[in-house]
Amino acid sequence: MAGRRALKAVLIDLSGTLHIEDMAVPGAQEALNRLRRASVAVKFVTNTTKENKRSLLERLQRLNFDLQEKEIFTSLSAARSLLEKKQHRPLLLLEDSALEDFTGFDTSDPNAVVVGLAPDHFNYQTLNEAFRMILDGAPLIAIHKARYYKRKDGLALGPGPFVLGLEYATDCKATVVGKPEKTFFTQALSDLGCSPDEAVMIGDDARDDVGGAQNAGMLGILVRTGKYREGDENKISPPPHLTCDSFPDAVEHILKNLLQAAI
Repeated sequence: MAGRRALKAVLIDLSGTLHIEDMAVPGAQEALNRLRRASVAVKFVTNTTKENKRSLLERLQRLNFDLQEKEIFTSLSAARSLLEKKQHRPLLLLEDSALEDFTGFDTSDPNAVVVGLAPDHFNYQTLNEAFRMILDGAPLIAIHKARYYKRKDGLALGPGPFVLGLEYATDCKATVVGKPEKTFFTQALSDLGCSPDEAVMIGDDARDDVGGAQNAGMLGILVRTGKYREGDENKISPPPHLTCDSFPDAVEHILKNLLQAAI
């Protein structure tokens, strides 16, 4: 870790890294427990917009992961903060299960378009409504622009293709609030009392998890689970600090190399 400060925090992606829907990555629970016994802070950062934070926490606890709601930072949280700051009335293109995280917002007569993962709402009528609003001046806010994600039945389209379609049709550029945006990572680290060069990110998405983290000044570890496909590590520059088989291997590397190297 030459040129870097002592490791203080580990940011961990959720879907595809610790679990895939209702299946835990083998060995991930014990690996997390091992990491918690080390002298580093742990935070979970996710772009998932399929469900609200409470439901996500309950899912992970059912899988016997040791974590608390305050340790989870989601792209939905980042989107809510932006909407509050701008005082927008959003048209929310989200799954119904995610809407709880936007309780209290006035969604009547919307003046902003917010796009997350919404398979049940990505239809012509809804997208055309968003298209017309953007043409009339409403800002387009993308919770994230992931190309695809991993489900039990295989890879599935993420919100990115739909955001890009709206950008193309309206000749505008979306504001992105989730990974890989630098501000997402710095917000996640803000209450841990450390800077990016004192942190490492573990995730299954080369661009959004690892590339985004490294662009923000962190180290990035790519795991070959979830959405990972052969050769993903070659799609970003600089390449990942490490590419390994799974989360337990990433934790092993941190405990044996990064923490010891920082002493």
